Amino acid sequence: MTVGLLEVEVTVATLRTRYEVFAQYVLPETEVLYRVARTLTAQPADAEDLVQETLLRAYRAVDRFDGEHPRAWLLTILRNAEHNRHRRRRPQLLLDPEQAMERAAEHEDGAADPAHVIVDLRFTTEVSAAFDALPEKYREVVAMVDVDGLGYAEAAAALGVPIGTVMSRLHRGRKQIRRQLTAAGITVGRGSR
Repeated sequence: MTVGLLEVEVTVATLRTRYEVFAQYVLPETEVLYRVARTLTAQPADAEDLVQETLLRAYRAVDRFDGEHPRAWLLTILRNAEHNRHRRRRPQLLLDPEQAMERAAEHEDGAADPAHVIVDLRFTTEVSAAFDALPEKYREVVAMVDVDGLGYAEAAAALGVPIGTVMSRLHRGRKQIRRQLTAAGITVGRGSR
């Protein structure tokens, strides 16, 4: 099989254009992708793997990208990659207890404050349990809006649902977390939202 010079030039031009689109629209969103992936996974390495899978899928599909709303497009790819990954694996805890203990044990001056460690670990454990207990459709929205700071429109685009659905799922998810924390004896105030 021989490849003509014209075919090679077209292929090089296509690759150059693909890379330029990828560099312009996709690469600037990697930090957001990592933050969202970090909330969806238990370990930083898993988040990195998820982002890598997302970037690979985005690169392969970049010629189908319409140039509008790159963050929403990428978050949709990320969400789909996470769903596939989640189906292949057994669900894991959102927060590793050893990491929580280490993080809670650090005090401003570097010394461990035992009272702070116990209270913070209990709070972290209860919040993690309340978050994990949410149905997936609520957990996704709470993670995207409250943890990652996405707007309602961005979360709606990423999930492929109307903004009103994001708002109602967020309200219900927050309400369930509040209810579970209150049942565990942790006083929670209503947020400003």
